[in-house]
Amino acid sequence: MSFPSDLAIAQSATLKPLEEIAAQIGIGPHLLEKHGDDVAKIKLEAIEELKDRPKAKYVVVSAITPTPLGEGKTTTTVGLGQAFKHIGKTALVAIRQPSMGPTFGIKGGAAGGGYSQIVPMELFNLHLTGDFHAVTAAHNLLSAIMDNHLFQGNELGIDQNSITWRRVLDVNDRSLRNIVIGLGGAQNGLPRQTGFDITAASEVMAILALSTSLADMKARLARIVVGYTKEGEPVTAEQLQAAGSMATIMREAVKPNLLQTLENTPAIVHAGPFGNIAHGNSSVVADLIGIHGGDYLITEAGFGADMGAERFFNIKCRASGLTPDAAVVVATVRALKAHSGKYRIVAGRPLPPELLEENPEDVRLGAANLAKQIENIKLHGVNPVVAINAFPTDHPSEWRAIEEVAAEAGVRAAVCQHFGEGGKGATELAEAVAEAAEQPKHFNFAYPDGASLREKIEAVATKVYGADGVDYSPLAGRQLDNYERNGFGSMPVCIAKTHLSISSDPALKGAPRGWRMPVREARASVGAGFVYLICGDMQTMPGLGSNPAAFHIDLTDDGTIVGLS
Repeated sequence: MSFPSDLAIAQSATLKPLEEIAAQIGIGPHLLEKHGDDVAKIKLEAIEELKDRPKAKYVVVSAITPTPLGEGKTTTTVGLGQAFKHIGKTALVAIRQPSMGPTFGIKGGAAGGGYSQIVPMELFNLHLTGDFHAVTAAHNLLSAIMDNHLFQGNELGIDQNSITWRRVLDVNDRSLRNIVIGLGGAQNGLPRQTGFDITAASEVMAILALSTSLADMKARLARIVVGYTKEGEPVTAEQLQAAGSMATIMREAVKPNLLQTLENTPAIVHAGPFGNIAHGNSSVVADLIGIHGGDYLITEAGFGADMGAERFFNIKCRASGLTPDAAVVVATVRALKAHSGKYRIVAGRPLPPELLEENPEDVRLGAANLAKQIENIKLHGVNPVVAINAFPTDHPSEWRAIEEVAAEAGVRAAVCQHFGEGGKGATELAEAVAEAAEQPKHFNFAYPDGASLREKIEAVATKVYGADGVDYSPLAGRQLDNYERNGFGSMPVCIAKTHLSISSDPALKGAPRGWRMPVREARASVGAGFVYLICGDMQTMPGLGSNPAAFHIDLTDDGTIVGLS
């Protein structure tokens, strides 16, 4: 008998009324704004109402460097959240909302998988409560106001060559990466080169994710820098008189969304900053609510521990004031074999048959990646646990090899069957996480606030990525100098690089050494509160492949969605 699809499992779920789900985390009906039967917004007043309740243990789920297929980090996050109920504990899951770019591109959805999903799966992946559309509209309103300012005489003296504010769209569309606007005569605006990023890469999205309140969000929107004068002075959204209207558009989006898992564990879904371009974590307000919602708050950080977890520690924890009690590093047999350098995994193609053969030695060959990601968690003073996300094609000897690598690093590993068994398949992981969360912690950032931007970049590159150093393009060097002059040097850094390697080169597997990180460009996300660096050939607008998920997603005559996976 074949295993049912994720969508079939989700559509057969028995959901509880949201009032019951909210009650599990101490939220009364007066704090809910229903969006249909199965989704609700949580009013921000919940932060104040819940503040005197006991604090949950705070757990971040990260991973080894993934293959292009992903290693089941969201599935593990959901499975772990469900598993705590099986060991007599209460838990809450807080994760990002997926972009519809990847949903219709490669991934086909991001609600988890198998019997560890957030439901309703269709709503989760498609629009939800419209937060992404609000981000898109607020971002593009600022673009329109800025271009209108140029058209109306450019009173602020914006240097067109310095404009960093582009437009955004929640669709994978490579044709929009670089465009010329304002063609067709004087009444159609001033011609200039610009482009589109995907909405998940918008600074407005990062602001949504890092704001602690409506007032904080409005202040952050006002600080957005769109470009500079010829004298090098920053020009902000506040100066363009755009911040108030942007905040108005974002008024409802700042409220997090309440859903549930297949086993009726509460789940807060909010914000969706990209994991390899932006900081890749769900919202601060979700965690400020969830930290008082039970025994454990489980959140997820995008891609490997060198990516989302590093930014969780150094960007999100700075904004929220919360610090984690434990971390999970998700590992799979197939990914560690790929890190041996002997196999090539391509999205949309079958796995190489030899990858599925029993070979614990190849697991050990690729284990340097796991060891380095464990080290990256420990670098920040957090206790990690390794979650071995088991696949039916794995062999027990290969799981034992991962357990041995974890033991050599001084951490506990647990084999997890949550995809096929739900929460009961992750009880060993839940017990290990509970144990780790009780151990003493000495949380620390990878760099101090007072370090220069270059010192912060080099700290991440050398300590977390294992680089020998950093090479800056002339453009990036000038940009960083300008940011320091304008008072942006106190901000943390967000390094946009490939998620397919700890290094900046996707071809380098394992834990590469003897390389230097190239910084091509620097951008100041002043409203979000970080400076981000583009390393190598990073794209802020993805493209579609030859067989995108959009080809297979459809609607039946009775309105049932099919093809999501």
